[in-house]
Amino acid sequence: MAKGNSSSLVAVALFVLLAANLISVESIGVCYGMIGDNLPSPSDVVSLYQSKGIRAMRIYFPHPDTLNALKGTGIDLMMDVPNDVVPSLAYDATAAANWVRDNILAYDGVSFKYIVVGNEISGDAVNNILPAMSKIWDAICSAGRCDQIQVSTSVSFGVVKNTYPPSNGEFGESFMFPIVNFLKNTGNPLMVSIYPYFSYVQNQDKISLDYALFTSPGPVVTDGPYQYQNLFDAMVDAVYSALEKAGDNDLALEKVGGNPALEKATGHHIRVMPTETGHPGRGGVAASLQNAQTYNQNLIYHVQKGTPKRPGEELETFIFAAFNENQKQGDEVERNFGLFNPDLSPVYSLNFN
Repeated sequence: MAKGNSSSLVAVALFVLLAANLISVESIGVCYGMIGDNLPSPSDVVSLYQSKGIRAMRIYFPHPDTLNALKGTGIDLMMDVPNDVVPSLAYDATAAANWVRDNILAYDGVSFKYIVVGNEISGDAVNNILPAMSKIWDAICSAGRCDQIQVSTSVSFGVVKNTYPPSNGEFGESFMFPIVNFLKNTGNPLMVSIYPYFSYVQNQDKISLDYALFTSPGPVVTDGPYQYQNLFDAMVDAVYSALEKAGDNDLALEKVGGNPALEKATGHHIRVMPTETGHPGRGGVAASLQNAQTYNQNLIYHVQKGTPKRPGEELETFIFAAFNENQKQGDEVERNFGLFNPDLSPVYSLNFN
């Protein structure tokens, strides 16, 4: 009897360890940007993801060679509708249906999981986001795939204002409110770029590097019942606070024309997905390989734990980026977020498992 109990305990322990490992792996994807003239072939990149145990990829436009390389691999794919394409889909259901046909349905064997309708769109173009999302969603559902593929848009963290403390977070952009309503009613997530690095650089007098790198020895911010030991959690929870004020509760839903009855019937609450985060290896303040390794490794270990507002709720997160992109515009730091060299060797060691 004692021997049987011992075996059962061992089996349970092994199951728990395996489950924890799966959560850790499946919580993390890596963005595959292609703005460079020295990058490896898509087939080699896909093989790299497989060899490193990276279970999800984000690409920023439909890239046929990459899509073909992904067939049958089981790698979950997040794919963008490029910003310049969004206006053509916003008011033309046929164009949206054709886009889904040509870029999703045509690639049988690719594990499409998320479609991102626009990446950090700004200015007057924000008015195209919701109608384009709606038409892409309708086309995916008409194809019988809305139980497999989710549709959202990826916004800059800058759409949130009053982010300190996190409970004060609210959306400062009016275009976000109908988007929240759409996400609430369809059960789709809100995708946000979360970069503690840039928040640190812009507020060095108020934010410590340890807080930005997940290395603070104890809580740094206390916000009511919540304590924050890292800036990543604080930023994500500021977005959750903004969602609560904008529609992720019954009272706010009524204010923006939502449907509380639908919420109660479906159990939808909007997940926040950090669809870009990372730390540069060089080119700017506190940009070093050591800091980049520290941030990204701690991130990989951390995201399965949730945040103070959503403890235990896995944060599906995408690290930016697979490679340094030597033709990317902007400051030098923008070209130095890569995890791997063009020859596929690691820039620094990371354990994705």
